[in-house]
Amino acid sequence: MAAAQSRVVRIGCGAGFWGDSPDGSRQLVEAGGVDYLVLDYLAEITMSILARMRAKDPQTGYATDFVTHVMAPLAQQIVDKRIRVVANAGGVNPMACRDALAKAFEAAGVSLKIAVVLGDDLTGRAVELAEQGIREMFSGAALPAKVSSINAYLGAFPIAAALAAGADVVITGRCVDSALVLGPLIHEFGWRETDFDLLSAGSLAGHIIECGAQATGGITTDWRDVEAGWEDMAFPIAECAADGTFVVTKAAGHGGLVTPATIAEQVAYEVGDPRAYLLPDVQCDWSDVRLEAIGEDRVRVSGARGAAPPGSYKVSATYPDGWRVFTTMMLVGRDAAARAHRVGEAILARTGRMIAAADLASFSETSVEILGAETTFGAHSRSGATREVVLKIAARHPTREALEIFAREIFPSATAMAQSLTGFAGGRPSPQPVVRLFSFLINKGAVPIRVLGPDGAYIPVIARTFEAEVAPVSHADEANEAISGLLVSVPLIALAVGRSGDKGDSANVGVIARRPEFLPPIRAALTAEAVAAYFAHYVRGRVERFAWPGLNAFNFILHEALGGGGMASLRHDPQGKALAQALMDFQIPVPALWLEPDGVLAAYAGEVTPL
Repeated sequence: MAAAQSRVVRIGCGAGFWGDSPDGSRQLVEAGGVDYLVLDYLAEITMSILARMRAKDPQTGYATDFVTHVMAPLAQQIVDKRIRVVANAGGVNPMACRDALAKAFEAAGVSLKIAVVLGDDLTGRAVELAEQGIREMFSGAALPAKVSSINAYLGAFPIAAALAAGADVVITGRCVDSALVLGPLIHEFGWRETDFDLLSAGSLAGHIIECGAQATGGITTDWRDVEAGWEDMAFPIAECAADGTFVVTKAAGHGGLVTPATIAEQVAYEVGDPRAYLLPDVQCDWSDVRLEAIGEDRVRVSGARGAAPPGSYKVSATYPDGWRVFTTMMLVGRDAAARAHRVGEAILARTGRMIAAADLASFSETSVEILGAETTFGAHSRSGATREVVLKIAARHPTREALEIFAREIFPSATAMAQSLTGFAGGRPSPQPVVRLFSFLINKGAVPIRVLGPDGAYIPVIARTFEAEVAPVSHADEANEAISGLLVSVPLIALAVGRSGDKGDSANVGVIARRPEFLPPIRAALTAEAVAAYFAHYVRGRVERFAWPGLNAFNFILHEALGGGGMASLRHDPQGKALAQALMDFQIPVPALWLEPDGVLAAYAGEVTPL
């Protein structure tokens, strides 16, 4: 037993999304020394794309890169090094993925046992679910009459069952991203469904590494600290122990950076209330998570707690909702931003008139963004002297026919409108179908899960439910305290780092203080109301602020802030990836003493705004 307790399982993540570099898997297999290679391909946008693919060809609908660019080239090394692989590459067609993978293994002359997790796909039950009165969990809307896909977010125990059945490779459809790591840990350490603290810790390990290089210095606020890496980014490895503690590191010999700051940013990514992050297997409380640097590119993570999970699965459906079209062009010279805005409005007015003349309805929605004129900052833009901008125009309409008129009338603006209009990237734009997300909850008992084992036999997996879910312990956000003495304002980036991401039409922005003493001024100035006002040009719902004591951080949830989110949004940033960096210029009053030559913020003395 002592040996089992001291054993460490090394899990590397070789892909954070469909389209990620196959180099991540290669470096982990060749030099990572990993026991497991996991690959996360699925996002809400990805599911809608895969559903459209399957509708055109029943043999598609999975992440083809997994077969052709990862497994086929690395199959022999995976066999030789006895690495087990877990991937949600099955998308909306896990069986087709399995069949393609089996052919690839046969061609490579290797023998690897494949298991498939099934049960997440509820598309065939659309009529039944509509008759049950299913409602969207945020808007309360009824399930649309026509849906493209319906998939439940499954947990980690089916993956553990597949591994217990002897699988070398486990393919899943939709599951929560962190389950790709938690499943192997359940299998290796024998964690039970009631080991809530351990399940929360394993989920946290998965959450940190699931996005690949984001955890190893990719997209970190302090990008200059990543001195070597962007041209050869290392992918992350979690060294996990049976007690739930783990160390995050990276593949040796490659670039990137693993520090408490880079890991803290990833911990905060796409999380809501850190006290109650709900997953199928556990309700996670990560509010007191601790990060400790224990060596170069090595961060120990501890402090995750857990409670009984909810009795339902979250389900994401996608459905068609008309068409959209985008185009961009460049304008140069004085008043470039103003001329660009005038061009955008003129094109929309001109094409709107032509659409009406064709006896078609008006645009459902339009968008004009002036890239380079700080559109992301709204009223806080400081781009009055900008002399070069990119105009982005987008429109949505119920019919493709109307947007074909829009696409046809873009080029004539080059001779009929502003001088310097140029750079029509990609030629005439092509209308694309709009796919919207519809999220709801379903009782776990209504979702039968099966694992197709390597021997062709089906293994039923019963998701356990608990009579009483444990309510999260309240960590009341401390009252905003007055900062005394002579004050000056500095940008938030002087005091904190940040990371933002999306969940449907909502965005989260995690703000992590660089030092504990920076928390009081951040707490006083960066209220939920202040963030809502700062992003008033985007946010249509409420803004919530959650304290995150373990990280010396706050997490903000901006509801209805992404113009519909994902493929439904006309925004240039439909997933809120730029919001954290936009917030880094928010002005925070701090003691003037901090900016004196020997003060903690002396480096920002040139960016002071007197109060």
